[in-house]
Amino acid sequence: MALVPFSYNWRSLRARPSATAMTILSIAATVAVLAFMLALQQGFTTMFAERGRADLAIFLRPAANSEGESAFTREVVDDLIKSTPEIAVDEDGQPLASGELFLAIRRFKVDGGETNVAFRGVQPATFAVHRDDFQVMQGRRITAGSDELMVGASLVGRIRDSQVGDVLMVNTTPFRIVGTFTHKGAHSSEIWGDADRLQEALERPVFSRVIGVLRPEASAAAVNERLSTNKLIPARATSERDYLVSQTRALSTTLQVIGVFLAILMGVAAVFTGTNSMLAAVAARTHEIGILLSLGFRPYALFASFLIESALIGVLGGVVGCLVVMPLQGIQTGTMNMQTFTEIAFGFNFTPSVLATAGAFAMALGLLGGAVPAWRAARMTPTSALRRG
Repeated sequence: MALVPFSYNWRSLRARPSATAMTILSIAATVAVLAFMLALQQGFTTMFAERGRADLAIFLRPAANSEGESAFTREVVDDLIKSTPEIAVDEDGQPLASGELFLAIRRFKVDGGETNVAFRGVQPATFAVHRDDFQVMQGRRITAGSDELMVGASLVGRIRDSQVGDVLMVNTTPFRIVGTFTHKGAHSSEIWGDADRLQEALERPVFSRVIGVLRPEASAAAVNERLSTNKLIPARATSERDYLVSQTRALSTTLQVIGVFLAILMGVAAVFTGTNSMLAAVAARTHEIGILLSLGFRPYALFASFLIESALIGVLGGVVGCLVVMPLQGIQTGTMNMQTFTEIAFGFNFTPSVLATAGAFAMALGLLGGAVPAWRAARMTPTSALRRG
């Protein structure tokens, strides 16, 4: 015998609007929380990991896990750049490589409180290395050898003294903000200044890392293998993409775990709500169930019918939950990166995978909530169902 027509389930949901709405809203709240956290995680991952370049090599000290733990003298930086044939050169024959200083400095937020902000000392070649990834939004670039800074666009309005024309104190040295910039990758949450001047102001006469654009035929893995046997230059190489993945894994995993934990916690309540709603529906429609069985519908058809009905409730709840949080798309937020301990800003990103995961989770909640009522309806006999009705 064929399945119970879908129109029967749709009319049933419309016949009990209060119970249906309560279950849909319960599932929607759960899905909204899950989608919220997953969109945060996707926004963070997309901004800092997926936009990393495979052709850009990051050179660190062999034992360092991040640039904050790494240190090179100026002599080692110069030797590394000159002795690495895999690094590409510009039209003038100059290596597309640069030494950089990195340090997290405590700064005040505009809305109160303090946070660590990433300060990066750069050399003139840094701008050539980043090419089209870097763009001046307001003002101009810093002048080499000057006490000037550029602020990443994500920090403007979040950190005090971050507007063009402001003076920002680095220890006892005043630096003037001359521009703001955006970067398609991880640097929009940083403040850039001349490496030599920041080294002097911070009393840190070393470089944290070296970056270099690789020739088309070269790879960071091959460079690293060669450097591992070079005793004169202690360094290891990795691609920017792999480096950013390693630096963002902790926060990305944390956001996922929190989202799943909250979703499961709230999902339990949603399942109970759905189960109660469907049990009430089965009790109210016992006479209808008896008639359907008398007409020749088999128990599996009734089981499938009630399961489809509960799945429909789950899907509707998923749609509502996603619609609730979708307006957050692209909105910027900020948090502390657990591995660099610096303030980072990124936007919500509701990717197709986020919406698909939220939708699948909503349907699963609906199916779990409807499994017991559907089984109960399928076990009824025509005579007992009609007698109860």
